[in-house]
Amino acid sequence: MEYVGYFTSILIGISLGLIGGGGSILTVPVLVYIFSMDATAATIYSLFIVGITSAVGSVNYFRNGLINIKTALVFGIPSIIGVFITRVYLVPAIPDPVFNIGAYSVTKHIMVMLLFALLMIAASYSMIRKTMVPGVIKKDGHFNYPLIIIQGFTVGVITGLVGAGGGFMIIPALVFMLKLPMKEAIGTSLLIITANSLLGFFSSAGHILIHWGFLFTIAAFAIAGIFIGIRLSKNIDGAKLKPVFGWFVLAMGIYIILKETVIK
Repeated sequence: MEYVGYFTSILIGISLGLIGGGGSILTVPVLVYIFSMDATAATIYSLFIVGITSAVGSVNYFRNGLINIKTALVFGIPSIIGVFITRVYLVPAIPDPVFNIGAYSVTKHIMVMLLFALLMIAASYSMIRKTMVPGVIKKDGHFNYPLIIIQGFTVGVITGLVGAGGGFMIIPALVFMLKLPMKEAIGTSLLIITANSLLGFFSSAGHILIHWGFLFTIAAFAIAGIFIGIRLSKNIDGAKLKPVFGWFVLAMGIYIILKETVIK
């Protein structure tokens, strides 16, 4: 079963390198259902795996001039603030169990996985749909700062809460709202995901015992995958693969909901 987990870790990296997001949303389910980790610990591990993998991938895009630093700062700073507030104040304040419904107890583990499943379903919709959203760059070429700040902060909260990089929200914002070319949006997204995820990890790492050998092993497979994804991106249009990956993510989201509420 571990070999399945290692193989899936490669897919996480491939997705990040090819389409700039999406792969990170597989990390928590892999850690929970294949490696039998608690959901809360899995979100912390996920932040490191996603962060270090995105960091490695962003280097190649930076060398090729495919990272928009100004956009990364405008979007990234409120996103980092969202991660910090969520990991330092919100997550530790969540009780366990969260609440009870008669004899049924909704634990912190169940709540995190159900939130994650809903996030996966939302992400799948973002990947499958083909409609474009209105841009938010004003006619004079300046950013619509309030909307970008809200978008960035929202991504930060999601990253901090469930350990996903938020690429499925970042890429549409950068391409459709800020009008970046796809490859530049992917590079910029990887930089934002790096900052968000690593900040979230180091803000929470002291709360659990980290098994560094295991963590670095999974990260190594994901890093190998991102090199494959970057290589493939030179010959394959990642945007064309997004709907296929979106349907897979949708199926995974539905499975998690069934697994946590019905399947025992």
